[in-house]
Amino acid sequence: MKVIDLSLPVNNDMPGVDISVAKRLEVEGWNATTLNLYSHCGTHMDAPRHFLGDGATLDQQGLSVCVGEAIVVNLAPATPKQLIEVADLGELAESISPGDRLLFRTDWHKRYGSPEYRNELPRISLDLATWLVDRRVAMIGVEPPSVADVNNARELTDVHQTLFRGNVLIVEGLAHLDQLTQSRVEFIALPMKISGGDGSPVRAIAIER
Repeated sequence: MKVIDLSLPVNNDMPGVDISVAKRLEVEGWNATTLNLYSHCGTHMDAPRHFLGDGATLDQQGLSVCVGEAIVVNLAPATPKQLIEVADLGELAESISPGDRLLFRTDWHKRYGSPEYRNELPRISLDLATWLVDRRVAMIGVEPPSVADVNNARELTDVHQTLFRGNVLIVEGLAHLDQLTQSRVEFIALPMKISGGDGSPVRAIAIER
C-alpha cells in the first residue's frame, strides 16, 4: 500500500492563515499554537452553504462520499485560464457512472505561491458542471483553489451553484496528483465538523494498492 499526500502545507505563507504561539514549553510547560484559518484556505472542501443560502452545512455532510475510489482525469499540463470542457475527458467520459469521484489532474499545484495560481487558474466550464450533475457524479477534486474563475463573479456563482444543486461535493486546492501512478485510487478527504460551516481545510490523501 502506498499513501500519497494530496494536500498543501498550512503555514503563515498561505493566504488566509495566521498561526501564532499560544503556549511555550519553556514557560507553560507545553507547546500550543492558535490557528486562525480562512475556511477555504489551502486544500479544502466546500459545503453547499458556501454559495447557497439554504444549502447544507459542513456538519451535515455525509462522510461516505468523502472516502472511496476515485478516477484520475489526467489533463496535465493545463494552460492558464483553460476552460475544461466535456470533450477534454476524451474516451473516459463514456465510462463515468453515477456515484463516481473524479480527480482532475492539471499539475496546477506547481504554480502555488505565484500570482497565476489564483488569477489564471484552469477551471470547470458550466457545460461540464451541468454534465457532471447529469451523470450524477458524487465528488470532484481540482488542483486550483477554485473550480471556477475567482475573478468572474457570475462564472464563480453559476458553476458552484450548479454543482451544489446537483449534489456534487467539491474539493479544491489539491496537490501532487502527478505522483499518482494508477488511474483509479482510494481517495480520502475529511473536513472538520464545523457547525454551520461553509468550508474547511482537509487532509487529502490517495492510496494505491
